[in-house]
Amino acid sequence: MEKYIEKFIRYMEIEKNYSAHTILNYKLDLEDFRKFCGEIDFEKIDYLLLRKYLAVLKEKNLGNRTVGRHLSALRSFFKFLNRDGLIKVNPILMLSSPKLEKHLPSYMTEEEVTKLIESAFSKDKKDISGLRDRAILETFYSSGLRISELVALSLADVDFISGVVKVSGKGKKERVVPIGDAALLTIRSYLDKRPKESSAVFLNKNGKRITTRGVRNIVGKYLKSAGIKHGVSPHTLRHSFATHLLDRGADLRTVQELLGHADLSTTQIYTHLTTEKIKKVYDKAHPHA
Repeated sequence: MEKYIEKFIRYMEIEKNYSAHTILNYKLDLEDFRKFCGEIDFEKIDYLLLRKYLAVLKEKNLGNRTVGRHLSALRSFFKFLNRDGLIKVNPILMLSSPKLEKHLPSYMTEEEVTKLIESAFSKDKKDISGLRDRAILETFYSSGLRISELVALSLADVDFISGVVKVSGKGKKERVVPIGDAALLTIRSYLDKRPKESSAVFLNKNGKRITTRGVRNIVGKYLKSAGIKHGVSPHTLRHSFATHLLDRGADLRTVQELLGHADLSTTQIYTHLTTEKIKKVYDKAHPHA
C-alpha cells in the first residue's frame, strides 16, 4: 500500500495542485490507515474493515471534524485507486461521514475594527514597525485575506493604480480582489519608509518576509492594547470583512468570490451571523418578541 500512497500524494501535488498543508494531513492520515491494515491486500479492504477503522478513530476520542478529515483522505485515495483500475469496487462509497456541528465564526463590530486599526497608529514617523502593523491590519480588513495569503503577498501582486491585489489562495488558486484606499495608503507609507529592499510586501525586523506567527503576534498585541475581547485572531478580521459586507447589502456570490471559497455553502455560514443579528434587533425592539 505504501507505494500507492506515495503515487497518490504525487498525484495530489502535480495534478490536483493541493496545498502543502492538505497534502501533509492526507499523507499522515493514510499512513495511519496503512498501519491499521497491516499487510492486507487492497481487494480485501471492505466496508466492514472501514467500519472497524472508524471505530478505532472514535476510540481515540478524536473530534468529528478530525474523523471527517481521515475519511475525506480515504475517499480521495480509494477514488484514485478505482479510477486507475487498482481496485474494482470502491469500498468507502457506503460509509457515511460523521455529522459536523456548524460553529458560527466570531466577528468584530465595525467600531471594534476601527478601534483595533487606530491602536496601531504611531506618533513617531520613524517607527517603521508601527507603519507596517497598521498596514497589515488595514489589508486584512480591507481585502478579507487569509493569514497565509497576506504573508505571501509580494510587491508585484499589488496594483496601486487599479486598487486590486493578486492572491494565491488555497490549492494555489489565484484570484484578484479589491483593496481599499486606506489600506493602499498605509502600505505605500510603510514601503516609502522601510530601508530594506525586498520583493515581499511585509517584512519582519530582520528584513525577511514576515511569518504567520509574526502576524499573529502583531494582531494579538493590538487587540490587547485596544482592549478587545479574547478569542479574536487574524482570521476574525476575515470573518468581520465578510459579515460587514453582507450587513451592508453585498450578495452572497460576490462575497464568495472575494473570500476565494470554492463552495457557496462555505460562504453561507455568514448569513447565519446576519440572521442572528436581525433576530437580536427584533427581540429587543418588538413588544411581543
